[in-house]
Amino acid sequence: MSAPVRVRFAPSPTGYLHIGGARAALLNWLWARHTGGKFILRIEDTDQERSTEDAVRAILDGMRWLGLDWDEGPDVGGPFGPYFQMQRLGLYKEYAEKLVKAGKAYACYCSKEDLDAQRELAKAEKRQFIYPGTCRDLAYDPSRRHVIRFRLPKLLELTFTDLVKGAITRPGSTLQDEVIVRADGVPLYNFGAVVDDVTMEINLVARGDDHVNNTAVQVLLYEALGYPVPAFAHLPMILGADKTRLSKRHGATSVTAYRDMGFLPEAVVNYLVRLGWSHGDQEIFTMGELVKHFGFDHVGATASVFNPEKMVWVNQTWVKSLPPAELARRALPYYRAAGLEVEGDPRLPDVAKAYQERAKTLVDLVSQSRCYFAPVEMDPKAQEKFLGSDAAPILQAIRDGIAASAALDAAGLEKLFHDVAAARSLGLGKVAQPVRVALTGGTASPGIYDVILLLGREESLARLDAGLKLAGG
Repeated sequence: MSAPVRVRFAPSPTGYLHIGGARAALLNWLWARHTGGKFILRIEDTDQERSTEDAVRAILDGMRWLGLDWDEGPDVGGPFGPYFQMQRLGLYKEYAEKLVKAGKAYACYCSKEDLDAQRELAKAEKRQFIYPGTCRDLAYDPSRRHVIRFRLPKLLELTFTDLVKGAITRPGSTLQDEVIVRADGVPLYNFGAVVDDVTMEINLVARGDDHVNNTAVQVLLYEALGYPVPAFAHLPMILGADKTRLSKRHGATSVTAYRDMGFLPEAVVNYLVRLGWSHGDQEIFTMGELVKHFGFDHVGATASVFNPEKMVWVNQTWVKSLPPAELARRALPYYRAAGLEVEGDPRLPDVAKAYQERAKTLVDLVSQSRCYFAPVEMDPKAQEKFLGSDAAPILQAIRDGIAASAALDAAGLEKLFHDVAAARSLGLGKVAQPVRVALTGGTASPGIYDVILLLGREESLARLDAGLKLAGG
């Protein structure tokens, strides 16, 4: 019986949770949920100069917003916090000492200046710098300032099998005795990651393919420590439209930036998982469907191109699919951010329903429906075109009809608009558009009957009176 799946996401807290990192986290999380395994979050904060608490918060906020919960952590008895490498320095020291005692690592006393000089010489001679093993056979003297280097075993090449890329071979001549622990006791990436994966019993490492070059040394470190080598799945990069690595110049790359722009987390998850993974021709997936169908066997080996327009389409599809009451609930923070106090307004679900076929994001929904919760902001071009003197009798007739109606309903409004149009030998649009501009300030809105019903009789009459003044009526 195979061991339960244990996977991890291990970001460095030097910035926000970017799109590439979020996709790696998502695919690990989906595999854990698909297999009934465990998903572990580890913050690799050994770069103390660049790591910040704000970045940690941004990563956790992004993970929680996407719905990616983790299963283990140091805070037993409460909500699990992630693991932090800087809280585990004693563990790395213990494992490094094991390697030294076994002759698989050694103390290196070379000065930074000497090593820098050797690197410059290699650069001038146009060759790769490989540490020459100066300290390999020196006695261990803990009183001297030193780093710990891994003693690379002699090998012609190393091959490992990747679940996404297949067999990958690294020539032994390109490897060297790497530093695994700095003089201050902080581990370098390869060693810290291996020790953590060993102690957390990680048996699948799925991460971006910018880590492929690290894998050969990590495989050797697993073997030197006497632990099974996990499976690897290196995920191709996400590229911008110009086929270069995704960056800020291609648009927003932060998960929380998409949250702030009014994207739904379901849509972001849906779009990210489809960057390189497929299940037939299906485009829209619920989280439950993703958990059911996900597997690394359908992750492509080539880079995916990030398409902002496609992401907007996915989000709009999700906006359309939500029940209006739920869409209204999701939009509340965005109304508040826009300075609109709508909490408790009974019209909100109906407003959401009226706009969900048109809105691309929650911010878009709020912007389009602002006119129901704030005074009219008149578009000067719309006013000039549709609220001239010829509009006054139309606005007056509609205003009088609304005022005289015993009960405001869609059927009655439809009859009123058709009667006004027929009496003036006008098309229905010639009647509806001046009314729409007077009521909303612009030329685009849901059906005009819906607009009037959402505004209500008194507000509609007040806005038509204001429109009449603008039209000189």
